[in-house]
Amino acid sequence: MATMLTRPSSSLLHLLHSTSSHLGASTDPSLASIRPFSRELGLRGLRRGLNYRRVGGQTRSMAAGAGIEGWGGEAQGRPEMLATAPYSPPSWASELHPVPPQFTSLGQFPTPIHRWHLPGLPKGTEVWIKRDDLTGMQLSGNKVRKLEFLMADAKAQGADCVITIGGIQSNHCRATAVAARYLGLDCHLILRTSRTVVEEDPGLEGNLLVERMVGAHVSLVSKEEYVQLGSMALGELLEKKLKAEGRKPYVIPVGGSNSLGTWGYVEFVRELQSQLEGGKVTGIKHFDDIVMACGSGGTTAGLALAAHLSNLGTKVHAYSVCDSPEYFYDYVQGLIDGLNAGVKSEDIVRIVNAKGLGYAMSTTEELKLVKEVAELTGVILDPVYSGKALHGMLKDMAENPSEWEGKKVLYVHTGGLLGMYDKVQQLLPLTGKWERFKIAETVLKEGDGKGKMF
Repeated sequence: MATMLTRPSSSLLHLLHSTSSHLGASTDPSLASIRPFSRELGLRGLRRGLNYRRVGGQTRSMAAGAGIEGWGGEAQGRPEMLATAPYSPPSWASELHPVPPQFTSLGQFPTPIHRWHLPGLPKGTEVWIKRDDLTGMQLSGNKVRKLEFLMADAKAQGADCVITIGGIQSNHCRATAVAARYLGLDCHLILRTSRTVVEEDPGLEGNLLVERMVGAHVSLVSKEEYVQLGSMALGELLEKKLKAEGRKPYVIPVGGSNSLGTWGYVEFVRELQSQLEGGKVTGIKHFDDIVMACGSGGTTAGLALAAHLSNLGTKVHAYSVCDSPEYFYDYVQGLIDGLNAGVKSEDIVRIVNAKGLGYAMSTTEELKLVKEVAELTGVILDPVYSGKALHGMLKDMAENPSEWEGKKVLYVHTGGLLGMYDKVQQLLPLTGKWERFKIAETVLKEGDGKGKMF
């Protein structure tokens, strides 16, 4: 199937702009306000509205523990790859509602945990890393956990295609494109890029290569158009267009970050508990702190809420890579309110600003750290999320060493390796020198001219 690459038609763009005033979207064209997630037009109710949909007149949710026999309890395993199974929440999350009735097995779990010997740590601090970059599905990272619930919902609603939105190098969009193709669904992506290149073929760099290889339909919008309207309006307009063509689309929000997707990181905490209690992490029974990047809020919301409900006894730190802590406290609050959790986001997570120059914009210092960590430990971080978050964590530790001394810290690697390819030119001066292997003429003369590869 050939990849479809389109710009929205002039009539669609006219519809987008005429709709923006009705929806109350911001008219500020400042690129500084561009985010890899939607403000959802400032309406938390709309944001929540994407969490669950109605099918056949009934809400697709079940009361916790309602006799569901599927993935869930400690003695139960996961179904085979791509199978959809009933879902049971952990006992400590049974009061949350609505509970998703099912999930689709997309990932390779549990992800491993190992010691991570980082430079410049406070006295007695140990860092371990949980490799959610190894969840499978073509290196799709933390997105896999969310998509297990979102794609199951799409299938339950009879969707024949999915829509999602993100930046031109969105990890989430790439993961969604792969998951959709696994399950026999078409995928439509709205990708945000610069107005100077929005009319051009975006190429095959990084995540775009995977998206176009699996046949995703790619539509480009400029950053200014994205800021003017927001992701929700764009998604709804493409949804309307596809429905008019007789399709059955399912809209997945930016980053897969709604209350339904949040369940993916509720399951992360159940998995972590099992690893710790089962002696799967040598010498570790408890982590004092958990650290992660915060980019669209869903991973942060699910992990922080689950850590709180499960009495994990771990302080959760989220380093925001694209907006202020105040914005994310509000956004996370909307997600956990969508699960009727009855807790305040400020009470369950510490959010720290680590965006630096802005979303997907790397400083030389940040890239040097990514390179140094790769060279020292073999772990490659992506520059947009995990690299910025680690830079923020180490800066935090340097400025507040007493808060971290002697602590056992778990860092969650959320993936994003393909994002490195968008930073090749910046990385080139940092990656060391190469040289021509010189062979003396006398040595060459000794050869018989019949050199074999093996």
